[in-house]
Amino acid sequence: MQKIAFDLDVYSYQIDFIGHVNNAVYIQWMEIGRTKLLETVGMATHEIFQQGFVPVLVHTSITYKSPLYLGDRVKIELWLSELRNASAIMQFRFHNSQQVLAAEGLQKGLFVDKQTMRPRRLYPEERALFVPYLDASTETEA
Repeated sequence: MQKIAFDLDVYSYQIDFIGHVNNAVYIQWMEIGRTKLLETVGMATHEIFQQGFVPVLVHTSITYKSPLYLGDRVKIELWLSELRNASAIMQFRFHNSQQVLAAEGLQKGLFVDKQTMRPRRLYPEERALFVPYLDASTETEA
């Protein structure tokens, strides 16, 4: 299984009133990760939008373990724990510069037809693009 992995710096505008990274920033980082995943598999958001379908989120969950602070560099990892015909569950891990787990989360995404906003099944060749990022031990079919 492959993972999408990237590093980001923590900036002053991401810090909340008690001195650590604001919880909303993690959702922004997840957005960056989803964008990187789609680009990596050749399905950049602006391109699939032109093809008539879009990715939407239906669920986000984050568990915070250890705070991140100004000056930290966060390492973000993303992979799929579930890949269905029209949806996927993406797993995220956030580590600080010392490799301490700061947070972990998941998001469920759904592909929808941009006209009807109804689920749109991935074609087999589209679905196959995501398989390298799937943790095969957790896959379920639908």
